[in-house]
Amino acid sequence: MPTADPSIAPAHLTPQTPLIPAVNAWVYFLEDQGRSRHTIKAFVADIQLLASYLPPDRTVGAITTLDLNHFLTWLQTGRGVPCSPKSLARRITSLKSFFRWLHKGGVLVVDPAEKVLQHSVISPLPEVLTPAEIQSVLEAANRLRQAKKPDARPYTLLLLLLQTGIKKGECLAITPNHLDLDSPSGPFLFIRYTTPRSRYKERKIELLESWVEAYREYASQYDVTDRIFPWSPRRLEYLLEDLGEASGLQKHLSFDMCRWTSALIDWQAGVEPEKIRQKLGISKIQWREISLKLRQLAARVEAPAG
Repeated sequence: MPTADPSIAPAHLTPQTPLIPAVNAWVYFLEDQGRSRHTIKAFVADIQLLASYLPPDRTVGAITTLDLNHFLTWLQTGRGVPCSPKSLARRITSLKSFFRWLHKGGVLVVDPAEKVLQHSVISPLPEVLTPAEIQSVLEAANRLRQAKKPDARPYTLLLLLLQTGIKKGECLAITPNHLDLDSPSGPFLFIRYTTPRSRYKERKIELLESWVEAYREYASQYDVTDRIFPWSPRRLEYLLEDLGEASGLQKHLSFDMCRWTSALIDWQAGVEPEKIRQKLGISKIQWREISLKLRQLAARVEAPAG
């Protein structure tokens, strides 16, 4: 048996440990690693599903690769509940992560999930805004900015998303000290993370003067102290949806659509792919799929109407 690493798997786990107690110990490990609550919930649900499929007395040391393959087949054809390719891929990832942890921790001599084939899933192309649609939603936001009772918040939010491509969670976390608006080299936004495992996502993004001007208006209208946008995620989602409706947009305007649109703008402008990757704050592995989709989106936009 491999030497156990107590920093990976607790010493009280053995090949004779039932599945559920092992999963409970895994949860503590994932929490210590800084995994998000949503990731842990999904992983645990997947392994609990495996536990419901296997005989109740099956221990972790008795689970084989054949058991796992039969389980995956059951998910797709025998459970009676739809299992999308994306869900299947995630469940395979959960299996591999759990049994790899047991193996590296010295609990298992052989990792039964190692030879389970990973199903790669490339999701459909995302919806993006066309140049005309970008202009339309910005004009709708600008009308609110110049109304009798001016409100620069929608314009400030929308323009920030289109210029920076930041995610919803990143947007919600921005505080005034994340902005450097008076730098001699131009204004910047700093994206920060509190968890050590997410530090690679931290980055410095250039801001345009057009956004700074809108932000100063917005800051004079609202009490910006702790967070730049001190509202719930749903409230800001509604704000974008309202802008889409006000502009007559037939698509559902969202944070994700703005992020993809921002990346596509840079891609079409000839920005170096590595700079786009860094601006989005994603890993080189994630960039493989993202860049493929950007290439396809750009080709679709450039294709002549038939």
